[in-house]
Amino acid sequence: MFCLSLAAVSTTVAFVGRALAHSGSLGANAGRGVAVPTWLFLATGGGVVGVSFVLSSLATDREFLRYVHEYRRTVGTTRHDLLVGLGRAVGLLGLVVVLATGFLAGRSEFPVALLADVPADPLRNAAILLVWGGWWAGLAMSSYLVGNSWPVLNPFRTIAGWLPSLDRELPVDGGWLATVGLLTLIWVEVVSPLADAAQLLATAVALYGVVTVLGGVVVGDDYFTEYDPVARVFDAYGRVAPLTVEDGSLKLRSPGAGLQTPWVDSTGDIAFIVALLWGTTYDGLVATAPWAGFARAVVGFGVPPVLLYPLVLAVGFAGFLGVYLLSIRYGRRIADTTLDSAALAARFAPSLLAIAAGYHVAHYLGYFLNLVPALANALANPLSPGQAFVLTIPGWFGLASLTFVIAGHVLAVWVAHGVGYELFPSRIQAVRSQYLLTLVMMFYTMTSLWIVSRPYEAPPFL
Repeated sequence: MFCLSLAAVSTTVAFVGRALAHSGSLGANAGRGVAVPTWLFLATGGGVVGVSFVLSSLATDREFLRYVHEYRRTVGTTRHDLLVGLGRAVGLLGLVVVLATGFLAGRSEFPVALLADVPADPLRNAAILLVWGGWWAGLAMSSYLVGNSWPVLNPFRTIAGWLPSLDRELPVDGGWLATVGLLTLIWVEVVSPLADAAQLLATAVALYGVVTVLGGVVVGDDYFTEYDPVARVFDAYGRVAPLTVEDGSLKLRSPGAGLQTPWVDSTGDIAFIVALLWGTTYDGLVATAPWAGFARAVVGFGVPPVLLYPLVLAVGFAGFLGVYLLSIRYGRRIADTTLDSAALAARFAPSLLAIAAGYHVAHYLGYFLNLVPALANALANPLSPGQAFVLTIPGWFGLASLTFVIAGHVLAVWVAHGVGYELFPSRIQAVRSQYLLTLVMMFYTMTSLWIVSRPYEAPPFL
């Protein structure tokens, strides 16, 4: 059911008109490119990650590591029901704004003059700005920088909660189904004009909403924790965050502490984490000049453009997943442990989410800041916004991306270090188990930094 619905969404949005750009195009050059030699940029990032592994290896006090992991401080008790109700209302209102300003954009046949003023201009249309700037950039960043609020804001979860549930289980692994769903959504976002066509975006949101609500009715609330790729993305990012809700209280914890708690149960869950990491990387990769040159060369050899983007998406995901699993397999041999590779892969996989979060903020912070004035303008009067303005991002902001990427990787190394000391009784085993994993993290680091260092260029053949 889910795969069929994704196919419907894909058919609707992937081949309608010419894709003017993907979501990054609204703030395409915000924070992209750096003014230092590429080799120095990459070597610095890889070196810092390597040094962080050496330094973290010096932290051998298990009591200290356990204290950092288990630290919690209550920062407030809240009227939970009131906040949940308010959050759900905000989510539903946001959905109404997206659908209304999306479907009505640029139309002039309505008798009410006010409705005819809804602009199709991407920098003035509330649907486009709210989805890409406010939700996928702003809210997604808040989920790992602050805490995950999407379970409350999710309007489709709210609607599904109002309807009776059949409480059925789908005969597929939730992790793999969510992985396929996530990769499909990434492909659709890249190859279709969703960043520029408000009516098409509203259609995609409506179709996805129908699928999601139907899933919630068939499966129940577990659909949003097991099968819905978007809900799983926010849940995964939320485990990086310093704030969490436990026992009805808002609590402060160490950043990344949620990644050390065992919660990955299957290979599908591992695949989803890798897909999230690779998906953000892919989104940045296809907006670089080297990719444009590669794509033109491959198409020149006879590969149809329509196959190029999904093929590279699938091959890149398989490569990222394979490299990770191989590092765990051989890391197990080096550590000389009786734990099997599947168990080790499940325990170390969440550390990769810190890398994904670091690259996401590097990729989207400049984009979000660039669009804040336009987003505020559109939300102030969604049906007839005034003149749009964007914030000019200074050139040095590209160097700040280095900090964000490296910070995510350093946190990933620390999380993996803590997991190693939880798993292995021997200090040397804990350190050795991370040798190859750290090299893989350095590979991920240098790949991310290389992409961040490249100026934006519109993907060809779209």
